[in-house]
Amino acid sequence: QVQLVESGGGSVQAGGSLRLSCAASGRTFSSSTMGWFRQAPGKEREFVAAISWSGAYTYYADSVKGRFTISRDNAKNTVYLQLNSLKPEDTAVYYCAAAKTTARGPVLANSKVYDYWGQGTQVTVSS
Repeated sequence: QVQLVESGGGSVQAGGSLRLSCAASGRTFSSSTMGWFRQAPGKEREFVAAISWSGAYTYYADSVKGRFTISRDNAKNTVYLQLNSLKPEDTAVYYCAAAKTTARGPVLANSKVYDYWGQGTQVTVSS
């Protein structure tokens, strides 16, 4: 069992930055693939980024590649999402998720792969 709690959301102007954190409880965090998803009002939840259990492999949605960075600190049971060069279209509730899979590539963009989810943190970007 893994429990996830996101933090770090807020309101920023376009071009600004935020760092989201996801604190995990449970002994399986260090062996879990972690992902970030987001959901804007009236839209479906979409994949943002994922990171392997070791941190050696990362995978990003094209829409955030080069602007967002996912990382993790297994000693702190925490995964991060650095959001730079934010745009109004990045406005959404951001969720972290944990998966038991060791898969790589596009499969990590499928929300069904993930077993545990946090409650989300709101990011609002104004123009």
